[in-house]
Amino acid sequence: MSLVELIGQADERGLAASGLACLDRCVPLLGGDDEALRPLWADLASDTGGPEQWAGLLDQVRGKLGGAGEFGPTGGEPGADDSADSAGEDEAVSLARRMLAAAPVERSGDEMREWADACSVAALRIHQLLDPLTDAGDSLDARREGRTEGMSPLVAAELRRQVTVLELLASHGPAGLRPALEVSTEGRRVLRAVVSRRSRRRG
Repeated sequence: MSLVELIGQADERGLAASGLACLDRCVPLLGGDDEALRPLWADLASDTGGPEQWAGLLDQVRGKLGGAGEFGPTGGEPGADDSADSAGEDEAVSLARRMLAAAPVERSGDEMREWADACSVAALRIHQLLDPLTDAGDSLDARREGRTEGMSPLVAAELRRQVTVLELLASHGPAGLRPALEVSTEGRRVLRAVVSRRSRRRG
């Protein structure tokens, strides 16, 4: 089943987990540590807090992730390649910030499905921008529909993780949250390493 189909069939918890996982993997761009979104994951695993708790935790997370992220200013005059890298990094950070800003204050309804879908596209685009190898061929929409020929490694890995998270939630319900978090944690470590390498290269 394609990623688009999985998002279309996901229930509210699956959609929330999908969007949250995409955002979690991109936390290094927002200057957050590995625990930045853990309160939202915990709330997603519990139905005792009510909608007000999710909204309150989301507000706290937005306050914590208001820093400059891990792409700092570069020294000296940038060359053409540096300027291109900087533009890609700026777009990646902007996409991550929009993912966080657009998160619905309620864990239900059409807004959550729209957010999960938008996070899917944004996370793939971020990995495409930061991948040192070119993602040749089809558009991201085509990738999400199952046409994966010529994908670059970083984008392909992100697509697999998105599919895996949705499959875990569809198959196991709330019990799928822990392995979904583990999948997201792995992806966050990969992206953090990519960000760190690019920052060192430009420093």
